[in-house]
Amino acid sequence: MRELPVRRLDPRTVLPTRAHPGDAGLDLYALEAVALTPGAGTVARTGIAVALEPGFVGLVCDRSSLAKRGLKTAGGVIDAGYRGEICVVLWNLSPEPQRIEDGERLAQLLVMPVATPSPVEAGELEATSRGAGGFGSTGR
Repeated sequence: MRELPVRRLDPRTVLPTRAHPGDAGLDLYALEAVALTPGAGTVARTGIAVALEPGFVGLVCDRSSLAKRGLKTAGGVIDAGYRGEICVVLWNLSPEPQRIEDGERLAQLLVMPVATPSPVEAGELEATSRGAGGFGSTGR
């Protein structure tokens, strides 16, 4: 996918940008200011919709500068067929109130190829050296 069609849903919308050529993520900007008390969550508008090609997915991810402040994104899978507004679910994990100003970068959008295999029920799964070892099974 070489180009990403982006539609402004509001005249105040800031289109996604990359800080540096080759950066993986496109910065998403807040359309409106939001305030979050400690432990609170909100849905922040970006004012954009995108047209992802089939075979691609958009992943809404944290910005490290906001994560440093204790702000965490949640959810964030944009399917290729979705044409509605991209919104960002934010949680304030810090003990301090946090504020995002309108026009501030609040998350990044990663556009990635995605496999869409059909699930097929299997009575047994092929054995591996790891097996069913999960959470903490490597001793760390």
